[in-house]
Amino acid sequence: MLAAIWAQSTDGFIGRDGVLPWSVPEDMAHFRRLTDDQVVVMGRATWESLPDRFRPLPGRDNIVLSRHAVVLAGASVVPDVAAALHAVAGRPAWVIGGAQVYAALLPHTDRLEVTDVDVVSAPEPRPRTWEPGGSPSAGTRTTGGTPRAPACATGSAR
Repeated sequence: MLAAIWAQSTDGFIGRDGVLPWSVPEDMAHFRRLTDDQVVVMGRATWESLPDRFRPLPGRDNIVLSRHAVVLAGASVVPDVAAALHAVAGRPAWVIGGAQVYAALLPHTDRLEVTDVDVVSAPEPRPRTWEPGGSPSAGTRTTGGTPRAPACATGSAR
């Protein structure tokens, strides 16, 4: 089983400038409960955004997608989606970000676990998209079809 997990702002963003723009301890505990003793798949920027004490994420097999041949202590580095799927090899796994990794792997997922956080983080309003059978936030489908990846914001909030 390959699943994806994220928290998103009310305007559909999952992060700002490489960090979560909110702190919700209950969501972090939920993340830990679901991903503990599982494989987590992330991009290099997500890996680098983790505090040193959580790199690698403890109690999980960490797989990092990177276009560059790098060595990351405590992680298996893979160059592309095919290699990531091979590294998961049928084990329960969670895609944990960032936006490019979600976009690449969502077509391969069986489950989405999305937490809506009551904050706005976009630097400017952006139009919402919606697809039948899905959620109005960021066009993310929660049942059926091919889900779309959440967005990341850059820049400072106004």
